Amino acid sequence: MNIQKWFKQGALAAVSALALISSVAAHAEDKFIVVQSTTSTQNSGLYEYLLPLFKKDTGIDVHVVAVGTGQAIKNAEKCDGDVLLVHAKAAELKFLETGYGVKRTDLMYNDFIIVGPKSDPAGINGMTDAAKALQTIASKKAIFASRGDDSGTNKKEMALWKIAGIDVKAESGKWYRETGSGMGATLNTGIGMNAYVLTDRATWINFKNKGSYEIVVQGDKDLFNQYGVTLINKDKCPMVKADLGQTFIDWLLSPKGQKIIDGYKINGQQLFFANAPKQ
Repeated sequence: MNIQKWFKQGALAAVSALALISSVAAHAEDKFIVVQSTTSTQNSGLYEYLLPLFKKDTGIDVHVVAVGTGQAIKNAEKCDGDVLLVHAKAAELKFLETGYGVKRTDLMYNDFIIVGPKSDPAGINGMTDAAKALQTIASKKAIFASRGDDSGTNKKEMALWKIAGIDVKAESGKWYRETGSGMGATLNTGIGMNAYVLTDRATWINFKNKGSYEIVVQGDKDLFNQYGVTLINKDKCPMVKADLGQTFIDWLLSPKGQKIIDGYKINGQQLFFANAPKQ
């Protein structure tokens, strides 16, 4: 009888231990968030640098979905994610207006540039007026490779074409080529066809396949590139991990997080410049 009792107690203890282990494992697996973000932050290498530091401080894993800003916002509106980190302020504010975002905050910035081959078929190297450079590209019918994916970069490009007074949709498939892909892939495609490309500077700095390409247009105030971060609204999306998501946002906006963003450099070049409001 004592032996039976001992086995019974041992079995109960084993079951309790397994339940505890399962509970701890499930909790550990649950301590992650999904960030809907852009290909530029991914292609730049920022997340590889930043996320391990965040996890070290908080124990929270971050799973990044890197797509164009337009798609990232659509994904967030489908409640796929906890945090939105993109670079198209007008679209981000609209996301807030629909109730899907709790609060948007400026996080960091860099700028856009136009890159092209050293042969410079359009003769725009050294220009600082982006719209005039695009007008020249169009007049020379020099090949231009566009992402064409409703990303933040593509939204900026379309705004610049509008300033330039050029209807590029009418030229689609001619000198104006749309890749429908991310920044890195568009750069690879553009270089392959000897085309000019609008890209964010951070992706360009980290891009390994530059070949004979160089920056040909930069320095225009219209090329400013602001990134923002927004918590997805739990009232709209009940599965949102609001506490963990807010922890990530608070860390990014904190003096430490901002210093880490400023500290990300490649070959001495700073890729992003933190500009969150002072806390």
